[in-house]
This record gives sequence, C-alpha cells and structure tokens, in this order.
Amino acid sequence: MRATTTAAPATAARQKWMRTLALAEPADLAAAWQDWQPKPEVRRIRGPEIGLVMVRGRIDAGGARFNLGEATVARATVHLHGEALRSDVLGISYVLGTDLEHAELAAVFDGLLVDPDLHDRVLAEVVAPLARTQAERDERRRRDARSTRVDFFTVAREHA
Repeated sequence: MRATTTAAPATAARQKWMRTLALAEPADLAAAWQDWQPKPEVRRIRGPEIGLVMVRGRIDAGGARFNLGEATVARATVHLHGEALRSDVLGISYVLGTDLEHAELAAVFDGLLVDPDLHDRVLAEVVAPLARTQAERDERRRRDARSTRVDFFTVAREHA
C-alpha cells in the first residue's frame, strides 16, 4: 500500500511534464536541446518510429467503453549516458502525430528529468517555459472561441 501512495505523486509529476513535452512545438524543443550544455550521449533504444494506437471513449465519461478510432503516434526510447549524468537513464515518449524528431527530443528531455541532479534544471529551463508558452497559446484560443460565442434567447409571446 505504501508504494502506491509514494509512487502516485511521482507518476502525476511525470505525466505533467510528459504532457508538456508532447504538446510542445517541435521547434521550441529543438531550440532547447541546441542550447543544452553539457549534452549527454544519446543512444536510440527503440525508434523513433510511427505507429497507430486505438483511441477509446466512454459513454457519459463513465459508461461502457467503445473504440473511437485510431490515432497516429510517434514514439521513441533513448538511453542517455556520459559525464553529464550521475547515472545512465532511459527516456521514453509518445507524441501524437508523425514528427519523429519531436518524439526523440521529448524522450531525451524525459531522460534528463529522471536524473536527480538535472531534474530541477530541466524543469526550470525547459519545461516551465514550454508550459508558459502552451498556456498563452491556449488562452488565445479560448479568447478566439469566446469571441465567436452566440447567445440565443427566446422572447416569451404574450397571449391575449
């Protein structure tokens, strides 16, 4: 029981940074990697490769599951090693779409986030700026959507 409660916050944190890396603009990830020093040695374990995943839904968000359709994803697993790291680490990513470089860079930063010595630095220098950019982009989209909102109303007719 104890392992479940201590693993849950770590899992939630990893899900949050992986979401940020997966939704990041590929050019922003490439720029962050170009600026990263010192770079660890990166060895591809799996991929990057493109495949399909089945997207499942639920009726009323809690009812019976059903297959909604397939989505294209790019995935990568990399092994990071070298003097830049305390120990060897693995980075893994799944990214919606077909951008192989995006999947590989997301896996590299996931691996850097696993290293205890680099975790805070990667969060501050890479993940936090990407999250701010995404929040600003999402807010612009919400504003644009709100600007097209139409309020419908009915006028009660008076009957004589």
